[in-house]
Amino acid sequence: MYIGKLSKQTGLSVKAIRFYEEKGLIPTPERVGKYRVYSQVDVDLLLLIKEAKSLGVSIKQLQQVIEIKGRQVNWVEINTFLVELKVSFIEQVAQLQQKIRRIEHCIASLDECPQIKLS
Repeated sequence: MYIGKLSKQTGLSVKAIRFYEEKGLIPTPERVGKYRVYSQVDVDLLLLIKEAKSLGVSIKQLQQVIEIKGRQVNWVEINTFLVELKVSFIEQVAQLQQKIRRIEHCIASLDECPQIKLS
């Protein structure tokens, strides 16, 4: 497929697709004449990149994870990264829950203190 169709399928701009290609995040597409021809692998990678970016993953992190040899993508490495990212997010949630409990304790302490008027 050509870049216009790829753009529609992924919701990414042509400029973004070319940027990700330049950064090595998608394989160099084959050419038919002067046109780049993209595959389903490119769609899958671009959707993954788009989702990862929405989760706060940086281009640098993606460059370290997305391993392309020829036109083959190391999906095992990507899966490992995603599992590690999930674990990191779970740890962050646990830390935030602990902070919320500490704040609730402070609020409860203030509510029990007669010399402090909160209204």
